[in-house]
Amino acid sequence: MHGADYNPDQWLHDPKVLEEDIRLMKLANCNVMAVGIFSWAGLEPEEGNFQFEWLDHVLNTFAENGIYAWLATPSGARPAWMAEKYPEVLRVGANRQRNLFGHRHNHCYTSPVYREKVSIMNRKLAERYSLHPAVVGWHISNEFGGECHCDYCQDAFRGWLQRKYGTLDALNLAWWAKFWSHTYTDWSQIESPAPHGETMVHGMNLDWRRFVSDQTIDFYQHEIVPLKEANADLPCTTNMMDLFYGLDYRKFAEVLDVISWDAYPTWHEKESEGDISSWFAFNHDLFRSLLKKPFMLMESTPSLTNWQPVSKLKRPGMHRLSSLQAVAHGADTVQYFQWRKSRGSSEKFHGAVVDHVGHENTRVFQDVTTLGKTLSELTEVIGTSVPAEAAILFDWDNRWAVNDAQGPLNRGINYEKMVVQHYRAFWELGVPTDIIGSSDDFNSYKLIVIPMAYLMRQETGERIEQFVKAGGTVLVTYWSGIVDENDLCHLNGFPGPLRNTVGVWAEEIEGLHEHDRNGLVMNEGNPLGVSGTFEIHELCELIHAEGADVLAVYQSDFYKGRPVLTMNSLGEGKAFYLAARVSDASFYETLYSKLVQDAGVRRSIDADLPKGVTSQLRTDGEYEYIFILNFSGKEAQFALDDHEYSDAETGEPVSGNISLPLYGVRILKCTARSKK
Repeated sequence: MHGADYNPDQWLHDPKVLEEDIRLMKLANCNVMAVGIFSWAGLEPEEGNFQFEWLDHVLNTFAENGIYAWLATPSGARPAWMAEKYPEVLRVGANRQRNLFGHRHNHCYTSPVYREKVSIMNRKLAERYSLHPAVVGWHISNEFGGECHCDYCQDAFRGWLQRKYGTLDALNLAWWAKFWSHTYTDWSQIESPAPHGETMVHGMNLDWRRFVSDQTIDFYQHEIVPLKEANADLPCTTNMMDLFYGLDYRKFAEVLDVISWDAYPTWHEKESEGDISSWFAFNHDLFRSLLKKPFMLMESTPSLTNWQPVSKLKRPGMHRLSSLQAVAHGADTVQYFQWRKSRGSSEKFHGAVVDHVGHENTRVFQDVTTLGKTLSELTEVIGTSVPAEAAILFDWDNRWAVNDAQGPLNRGINYEKMVVQHYRAFWELGVPTDIIGSSDDFNSYKLIVIPMAYLMRQETGERIEQFVKAGGTVLVTYWSGIVDENDLCHLNGFPGPLRNTVGVWAEEIEGLHEHDRNGLVMNEGNPLGVSGTFEIHELCELIHAEGADVLAVYQSDFYKGRPVLTMNSLGEGKAFYLAARVSDASFYETLYSKLVQDAGVRRSIDADLPKGVTSQLRTDGEYEYIFILNFSGKEAQFALDDHEYSDAETGEPVSGNISLPLYGVRILKCTARSKK
């Protein structure tokens, strides 16, 4: 699928626009549009007055021209008449002040009135369009997020807590409420976190975030009831966002038929695109891993945004490269915001396929057209999988807890940045990698990285131990196994449930000032065969080896010579422990190159890739498709291995040296190496 968000309701005053848009869609090789995302006022201009004729015309015209639609439910922005008549639908902030009408996503997910209005609208949409030949799926609302603190939400939060804990005694213990005399004696005393109220009970903060996720997911499920009743076969999705903080996407994924997300990289900040491309590669892998199947790139920009600090144009070649990056990591669609630029309001200068000039004779339109032709030649990639044998553990409740921990680095513990730092080594090596949660099945992997798993459930620790005993390899970092699921510290020594697995006791940790540096010194003759000294910054943990072999030690300070990298043999596997944050990227590439090799983890291609050039792999079991992507900021060249390859687009044989222009992409095809 190749297309964009389309807002025909903005152009109803000029019927010729739709006619011209259909011509341009075909010209641009676009075959799908997301329609009706913010169209509530156009569909129900006043309460009970529904006007679907314009949408009938759009979808019928699509069907006549071979164009398809992800039809949206319009709950992302409610009309003014609703806010005026039913102010309860508007959100209340953490300061307990109700918002005025405006913006989007300014509504309460708990409000009975809002839920009723959404049900009425969605049922009418479903009855009218669920069997329409142009409609291929439902686009539910838009970029869910935010929270409400109204009385409805307070009651719902208390009910959620009662179902979870059963008694106040259990809640008080889980929240360690005797601290600062915070013991609750009645459920009505509990309020959501507030700037003028409670923010220091970490268990409460964590539960509030979990509740917000659950309530949002419940609202989504409320939305799809009439849609599924009308046609259970039409898939439902909602567009997620770049490593979004406010919702647990792992839980959200459980109720989605397909994952879709919106990617807006800030290209061209530096000469090399390695930092930003590896960050978005991590996101692509995360969203693919949520359901372990292909995802949708629901939004991207064909040119630039207008909401980032700098509106930078994509350089020639970058649109193809960035779009095919998504496909390489598991996307089966490339879609944009937006098809035609809005004439007014806050996104009138956001990039679009059709500019204000209104014709096809623009650089951006030609880029989109060319990409559409490429995508039409890659249909055999649709539905293929990414055969990852390496994984990185990343959980939302761990993320929330570690960022709320109050120590050891309150200027910013940089959890997300650190996780991607580890991931980037796999990206540079061209190692297919899943981003998994603690409840996922570990058995399909050979190597799992567990970076800063501050919140570690006992059962997760036990499963990791069994994974290692059965022959798996793990690498665990500092500040792991510190608290349980209630944000209560593990007793009997850190890293808590992982202590036996890694064979170390973490006694202390310290944050470093911005100017502080230490070093990781590899011991001579270590079993990894890695040598040298690598710079350490930000965090240092003081550990004791309890059966683990010491591979590297600290270079300086009062803990000079103490362990900083260890390896513990357990059963058939190995557990490594890294006790400090290394700033040197070459350390991670060197370390993981060795772990990947020793664990027998497959790479996309057995080649020495230049810095900033990555390879990614998709397969149907019979054939493999290797995407070679040049994010180095310059021309690049490397030698292929001796496997037989062809060009996936032309079918021509490929061998010897591969040359990639600036922002270049090559897609190779070969017989699956497992078949060979």
